[in-house]
Amino acid sequence: MDSKQRFLAVLTGALPDRLPVTTHHLMPSFLKRYMNGISNDEFFDYFGLDPILWVNAQKPDERQGEYFDPEHVPGYLEPRRISSDTWRIVPEVVTDYRIIRYKFITPKKTLTVLLQSDEHTTWVKERMIKEKSDIDIIERYATKPQCNVEEVNREAERYGNRGMVRGAVNSFDVYGQPGCWQDAAVLYGIEDLIMATFEDPEWVHAFLNVLFQRKKVFLESCRGAKYDLLELGGGDASSTVISPDIFEKFVAPYDARLTLLAHEAGQRVVYHTCGGMMPLLERIADLGVDAMETFTPPAMGGDADLKEAKRRIGRRVCMIGGFDQFHCFIHCSPEEVRKTVRKCFQDAGDGGGYILSPSDHFFEADIEILKVFADEARKCVY
Repeated sequence: MDSKQRFLAVLTGALPDRLPVTTHHLMPSFLKRYMNGISNDEFFDYFGLDPILWVNAQKPDERQGEYFDPEHVPGYLEPRRISSDTWRIVPEVVTDYRIIRYKFITPKKTLTVLLQSDEHTTWVKERMIKEKSDIDIIERYATKPQCNVEEVNREAERYGNRGMVRGAVNSFDVYGQPGCWQDAAVLYGIEDLIMATFEDPEWVHAFLNVLFQRKKVFLESCRGAKYDLLELGGGDASSTVISPDIFEKFVAPYDARLTLLAHEAGQRVVYHTCGGMMPLLERIADLGVDAMETFTPPAMGGDADLKEAKRRIGRRVCMIGGFDQFHCFIHCSPEEVRKTVRKCFQDAGDGGGYILSPSDHFFEADIEILKVFADEARKCVY
């Protein structure tokens, strides 16, 4: 099998020739520091991993007065930004410490968000939603990007059978996540959002519905896009952040509908939960998703037990992840890495339906250890 056939086999319940092995997002800082700035494809080729091409492509609805932001230069994994005369996004550098204020200018009010970055990543320093009525501004004025099917398909044709073509359900402008709850947590703050589920649940549902409607437009326009997998969910929906009760009431109703919309458009869905998963395994599978990730090990702050997860939901969905990149990619012996790879395969690989991958992205790794990781995984044959 080639890599694309191997990925599609495990995503559709068929048995591959060997264990598919890949990695989550490759961080630019890692490629620059450790790999002399090579491309993602060069990285996959160098280590003999099964490649993933990430394509995030949006387009405006010109009938609604939307257009591509002429000033925007897309950043890491960011699609071209969609603006309108009533929804303009203006960045403003605040300090030399990589702090940028983004102004969302509308006829009624200007919303702002503050992002801070270092050489590795970016985080939210000031949330956008400062008053509950701010969601009304988003509902009235925010653009609703569509999937740029033509761009996705051009990239898919170019990639051929090299590997998987993967994207994500659209997230909020500048900084967001695919799931409705996760997007809301970014915009409002997870602690405040959790408290609001107790103090003002109707407002939380209204907020989530505003975000759902934007994602609904995107997914309905995905028909014909040659994606192999679309990402949904987010770490703030994990059981190490929220209770199963909050998941049931505020996460599942919206993400289940998004999954259904994706399937109606001919797309497969992977649910990303970087954190605790075990108390939610069956409930996430009940969303109807095709795959689940990241199965973060306890040593990394998660709770994943791959063998138990395989027993409980491994015949219903494809499992992706489970490898401890923090402890096994640096300061680890080759023998220990091979042992860890084999344990992942033994615990989750039975009958297929498993893709070995670090449980999320990584910023540091021993190059020789990465070679061992890939080599041992390729020896895990069916």
